[in-house]
Amino acid sequence: MTQPEHLSLMYGEGRIDYQVIRRARKTLEIAVEPDASVVIAAPEDASLEAIEAKLRKRAAWVTRQQRFFAQFLPRVPPREFVPGETHLYLGRQYRLKVVPHVRQTVKLIRGYFVVQTHRPLSPDVTQELVEAWYRERAHVKFAERIEINLKRFADPERRRPKGLIVRQLKQRWGSMSPGARLMLNRRLIEAPIDAIDYVITHELCHITEPHHGAAFYDLLERVMPDWERRKLRLERTMA
Repeated sequence: MTQPEHLSLMYGEGRIDYQVIRRARKTLEIAVEPDASVVIAAPEDASLEAIEAKLRKRAAWVTRQQRFFAQFLPRVPPREFVPGETHLYLGRQYRLKVVPHVRQTVKLIRGYFVVQTHRPLSPDVTQELVEAWYRERAHVKFAERIEINLKRFADPERRRPKGLIVRQLKQRWGSMSPGARLMLNRRLIEAPIDAIDYVITHELCHITEPHHGAAFYDLLERVMPDWERRKLRLERTMA
């Protein structure tokens, strides 16, 4: 398989960005992924003109699918980093309490995010401290959940990611690279555990099933029969 080609097609007043992945296959397949990205699996000898012509034919369908998936993409709520504001951790709401202190720390204490800081009147400093705490907890908790969710599979070692990356992502909860490196959205640490497990399991399935075809959903259904309930809870909690 060659490296993906990243291309664009002007359609109406907009633009469709798409990725072409060439494989030893006879037919051309267009897929709109849940993050609203467009992936075209094409024969190795298919011309770019032929690929663009096929996409242009299906452009109306592609844009409809993108609009459908867009309603489920992560949306950042207007959270403020001031005393009294609430913030999520593992699906629970915690109220922010800012305390003047010579040391700078963040702790969860009886329903509160307690932020100790030597600049208690600076929301920017509070935000930096809370975000650093989130990133640290995300690395620890996601690693724990990966180990637990690997046990869902009959061949767990075959599914083990070669690395974990935690980043603030705008348009997806997670992704699995062709080299089996798992990337998870930092915001996912705010979601309930069963929703985190859904995203991780979803991405582990991609190690052998890179696209959202029938084989992918057959595998996901076998290892996590209630995935749709978990997905819905993720969308409702994080909307």
